[in-house]
Amino acid sequence: METTQSKEIAEAVIVEEADPNIVEVAVGNENFSTLVAAVKAADLVETLSGKGPFTVFAPTNDAFNKLPEGTVGTLLKPENKGKLTSILTYHVVSGKYEASAVIDAIKKNNGSFTVATVQGGEITLSLSDGNVMLKDANGGMSTVIMADVAASNGVIHAIDSVVMPK
Repeated sequence: METTQSKEIAEAVIVEEADPNIVEVAVGNENFSTLVAAVKAADLVETLSGKGPFTVFAPTNDAFNKLPEGTVGTLLKPENKGKLTSILTYHVVSGKYEASAVIDAIKKNNGSFTVATVQGGEITLSLSDGNVMLKDANGGMSTVIMADVAASNGVIHAIDSVVMPK
């Protein structure tokens, strides 16, 4: 005879498996079609579909469109896979950091908080007019425009500019 507790556990497992992972969430959102194409070109689908958890600062299509003309097309070429992989993994942090945790960390660290990316570089997070801002290794800035997009293996925060590693 099945107990109520074991039934609840079984239902929780089924629900958890049904939640889309980071890549599946991005594929399902037309604002991330350029990012999805880049993730595929860099062979990062399996990585970002993995257990995680990951926090992804995901550039929207508009963010990629801000890059100089031809940049995205050039990065998607097979010979530039290493550079593309470096740029994309610069947008990923190990661990799941929802907006409230990011804002708390910024406030507890005198207005800025530096995080290590999967790529190996660092991004500095800060607040401006209530928005979470990212500062890349070159001083480039990006704004989180949509926070806490849930995925089974982490969280996505959409950003309005592509951040670049050194």
